[in-house]
Amino acid sequence: MAGRRLLHLTTTDMSLALLLGPQLRAYADAGMEVVGASAPGPWADELASLGVRHVPLSHLTRSLALGEDAQAVVELVRVFRRLRPDIVHTHNPKPGIYGRLAARLAGVPVVVNTVHGLYATSDDTRLRRTVVYGLERVASACSRAELVQNIEDLVTLERLRVPRNKLVLLGNGIDLQRFRPRNEDAVARAREELGVTRDQVVAGTVGRLVWEKGLAELFAAARRLRRTRPDVVVVVVGPTDPAKGDGLTQADVAAAEASGNVRMLGERRDVEDLYPAFDMFVLPSYREGFPRSAMEASACGVPVVATDIRGCRQVVADGTTGLLVPVRDPDALADAVEELADDPARRRAMGHAARRRAEAEFDDRRVIEITLDTYGRLLDDPRSVAAPTPSAAVAGAGAQGAGSREGAQGDPAPDGWERTG
Repeated sequence: MAGRRLLHLTTTDMSLALLLGPQLRAYADAGMEVVGASAPGPWADELASLGVRHVPLSHLTRSLALGEDAQAVVELVRVFRRLRPDIVHTHNPKPGIYGRLAARLAGVPVVVNTVHGLYATSDDTRLRRTVVYGLERVASACSRAELVQNIEDLVTLERLRVPRNKLVLLGNGIDLQRFRPRNEDAVARAREELGVTRDQVVAGTVGRLVWEKGLAELFAAARRLRRTRPDVVVVVVGPTDPAKGDGLTQADVAAAEASGNVRMLGERRDVEDLYPAFDMFVLPSYREGFPRSAMEASACGVPVVATDIRGCRQVVADGTTGLLVPVRDPDALADAVEELADDPARRRAMGHAARRRAEAEFDDRRVIEITLDTYGRLLDDPRSVAAPTPSAAVAGAGAQGAGSREGAQGDPAPDGWERTG
């Protein structure tokens, strides 16, 4: 694959640098010329240090803007024709839709898409599911391979009749050397920086400050915990996201801090040093694909309390590496935090189990290997498709989602969908 030009398309350059950075560096190390394309941003220098050239795109947005999206397709076709990449690799949601279409229109030989999490679940309205699933099905006709992070999404795509031999179960991964347990001295220093004592219990979370992450429920649980367990401190790490309609405002951040037991740290680049200072990690999200922050916390030996949704189910083994709670239920969230706060020995056991699971399932080297293997196969014969996903993996969906409401069925197709095409 040496000398081949590979272009990865995302909405923001931060996603290229922070979420895909280690993978892009690995592809460059494999001899590929790696290009990242996204909206303009401040991460171009970081990408350059990884050996990645950045191409800014003026019409990519994260919000619903049909006019801009249409112009983005035109802009992408021009960029693809100018750069003539051998592979275009898109990432959902929006770039995965119009990026695949634009690459096909531009005649790119190999188009690959990663499904980080379908933007519809069984809890959504029929209209939303019909639109999301319909767009995904149409866009998938423009790709040679669909790398699916979550087994539940893979089952859903099969039900939508995306060809089975296009689907590759990718999983998700992190750098297990960067995210690892720390010794007692490092933990003590991190807790001192957080301003917490040895006797306090830290329930921390890391992520963008958007309400979809379940922050309303987390703050409500914190208010209850202030009365019932005043030794519990809730630490929230992450930047505000004004581009998102459900982003927290500065007033929201101030109100959370005013509660007394919530500490808002803002954006941090050293989260690998903060996780080990947490006694537990909390992720009360409404929607996840395969949550990186929960994997990072697990790799650092921290038990995870998360909602019982797609993605979180793939990270947390309920009762073994953490606890799963119902979505949008602040009392259940507070109960789970109290349960672990009461039992340090159980937290330690869960933390050890979480690290073992991370070593077995969340190594980003495996993700890189699967992706490079897919690239190589498709470059050898651009008309081919990816190797079929083993049927055993699909059959195992129920095991990974054990105890969930959806089980192996994933998100059901909208009425009548399976009768089409």
